[in-house]
Parts: sequence; C-alpha cells; structure tokens
Amino acid sequence: MAAEIQPQPQARKPCLLSKIEAFQEVVSSAVIIPREDGVISVSEDRAIRVWLKRDSGQYWPSVYHTLSCKYSCAPFVLDLFVSLLSGEFILSEDYNKITPARTYQAHQGRVTVVLFVLEMEWLLSTGQDKNFTWHCSESGQQLGTYRTAAWVSGLQFDVETRHAFVGDQSGQVTILKLEQDSCSLVTTFKGHTGNVTALCWDPAQRVLFSGSSDHSIIMWDIGGRKGTAIELQGHNDKVQGLCYASHTRQLISCSSDGGIVIWNMDVTRQETPEWLDSDSCQKCEQPFFWNFKQMWDSKKIGLRQHHCRKCGQAVCGKCSSKRSTIPLMGFEFEVRVCDSCHESITDEDRAPTATFHDSKHSIVYMHYEPTTGNLLTSGSDKVIKVWEQTFCTPGSQIKTTVGHESCGVLRSVDSVHRTVTV
Repeated sequence: MAAEIQPQPQARKPCLLSKIEAFQEVVSSAVIIPREDGVISVSEDRAIRVWLKRDSGQYWPSVYHTLSCKYSCAPFVLDLFVSLLSGEFILSEDYNKITPARTYQAHQGRVTVVLFVLEMEWLLSTGQDKNFTWHCSESGQQLGTYRTAAWVSGLQFDVETRHAFVGDQSGQVTILKLEQDSCSLVTTFKGHTGNVTALCWDPAQRVLFSGSSDHSIIMWDIGGRKGTAIELQGHNDKVQGLCYASHTRQLISCSSDGGIVIWNMDVTRQETPEWLDSDSCQKCEQPFFWNFKQMWDSKKIGLRQHHCRKCGQAVCGKCSSKRSTIPLMGFEFEVRVCDSCHESITDEDRAPTATFHDSKHSIVYMHYEPTTGNLLTSGSDKVIKVWEQTFCTPGSQIKTTVGHESCGVLRSVDSVHRTVTV
C-alpha cells in the first residue's frame, strides 16, 4: 500500500498589496485608517497626507496639509489621529479637510512618541527633551510630567493598571504608575546592550516586548511576576518596529535592513541561561588565558573563553566547535553550543518558530491594523508599502501609486467625529 503524504501547513506571511511612492522626503510615520481603505502619512517635508484607495486599487491623496514645523509621530487610535508638536486638528468625515482645533505646549525638543488613551482621555507624549508628559485631551491641560534619564524612544500604556512603559536610549525600560495629576516609579529593568527602539504591550497575556538597536527583542513577562525575560534573536540590524496580533498569537517585528519577522508566540519558550564564570573550560578543564597559575602549573597555553548558548557554561573553542539553532530559546540563527548540548538537540528542537520576509526597503516605521490584519511599512526609500497577512500567491498583482496632482471622487464613510493632533 502506498504511503500517504501529508501536506505541510502553509505559513502565513505578508503579501504586498499596494505601494505609495508620492513623497519628496522620508515618511517618518504612517497609519492605516481603521474600517476604511485609507492611509494617513506624515513626512519630513512637514506634510500630512490622507490617502484613500480608489476602485483601480491605487491610493489617491484627499488631504495635503503643511505644518510650520517638523513632527515625528502619527498614531491613529480608533478615530483619533495624533502627530504632536504643533496642535490638534479636526479631520472631516469625508477625509477631505483638516481644521486646526487646539495647540499643546508639550516639549522643548522634538517629540518622539505619542499615545492617545481613549478610555482615560489622556494624551501621552515623550520628547528628546527627556520629558514624559500626559495631557487631558478634553481640556488640553497638562496633567503631569516625569523626567527620564535619557530621551525616550518607546512608549506603551496599560489601561487596567494605569502603568506606562517607557523605553529610552540608555537601553532601560521604566514602569510608571500614572494618576490624574501625578506618577510614581514602579520599577526599572534593563536587558539590552543597545538603546530601546520599540515597545509593544499585550494586555491579554500581560507581556511587554522591547526591541533594540542591538538587533534583539526581549519578551518581559510582567503579569507572571517572576521576572521572566525571553530573548528573541532573529534580526541582523536595528529593530525598528514591533506589533502584536493577539488573535493569531503572533509577534511581528521589522528591522532597518528591511527584514520582517513573524514570531509564533503560541509556543512554550525558554529563558536563556546566565553565562557562568570560570577560570578554565568547564568541559576539558583547560585554563583560560588569564589563569596564569594554572597555565604555569600545567605548562599549557591559555585558551580563549566562550559560552554555550544552551547551558551557559564557560567553554573553550575546541569544546564548542558546533553551531545550532535553538528556536524555543529565541535563537532562530545558528549559535555556539558545547558539544554535549549539540548532541542533545533534536531535529524537533530545531523546528523554527518564526518566518522571515524581505520587505525590499529599509524600514523606518511599521504599523499593524488589527481589524483587517494588514501591515504598513514606510522606508528610507520614501515609499509606503501595505501588506496583507495571508497566504501569499506568487504572481499576484500589486497596485502602485506614484502620486497625483488632483483628488478623485471620495466614497462616503460612516459619520464619525475625527480629531487630529499634530
């Protein structure tokens, strides 16, 4: 009887849907408009653009608004579009007009991150002036401020506990407890050797993800209260963005070399071991080069110290000549392991828990829209790309927008009050 061949499950991956190429400067931030085939972008030429998708599949501009100064962030939370540096604007229901509404005097330096908390009616912001502030979006009044050790490059907020997670250029993550007009320091933790470049909070699992210029991602188990920190090593360059898809239990990360990694977080992951200290190899007992006494006694030349990524033992090069992936420890690339650990790693242990994709442009910003599952990336090539999280079919058609002088007829949308803060 012939053997039955079981088909391998097809992995979900980003499939390119559209490109927008109508920019003179780099797009520093962009978002997909929820429940609407549209994109809002802000670029280094001080322009806010609202793009709507036409029947042809191309994105056409419906709004072009120029500010008096540069800005750097543009989160769109539900129906609130926030950029921050000059003030607040009202975006019309048909996306055809932006009207100035309020000015926020928030920072002395360039604003780096902005979050709008709808449940609290708070506007959180950080800047290169090392200040973290929060405003009441109803009155425009500043409620409080906190001075950070370095300027902040990542910010997340948990509505249930009112905890703000602040990641800065020193590589430290600070947790603050916010009140209406004050805040208190809860704790700080540091695991990156480079600066924190992105933060992502999963309120359901109560897990915080941090990305860094050291190419790594750390998953901090905040809700477990055990201090567990899981490393994810899957990038070759600075991590630029992090998004979490809660319905599929996937973490999406991107780096400045254009890499997009989709991590399966629905697996039981393991902490990487602490590296052990030793004056000699913990396998063959050969002395390391600083162990002069043992070198003299044994009449042997000292060896260079290495560490096994699986057990953490200090070993020499001869006893750690093998390489292996250890996906459940976050090592999707091959790393150094000692010979005994290499023998214990099975093919099942080497099964990847992440998929890797090339966006073909140097990513500076990423946005994930959970209602559609679509992903947006903007790059240093002055191009915005919109991706669909699906089973990508080779040869599928991609719509490209290269810029238009006029705006077409816009489709009617639901009557919703929209506010823009820039």
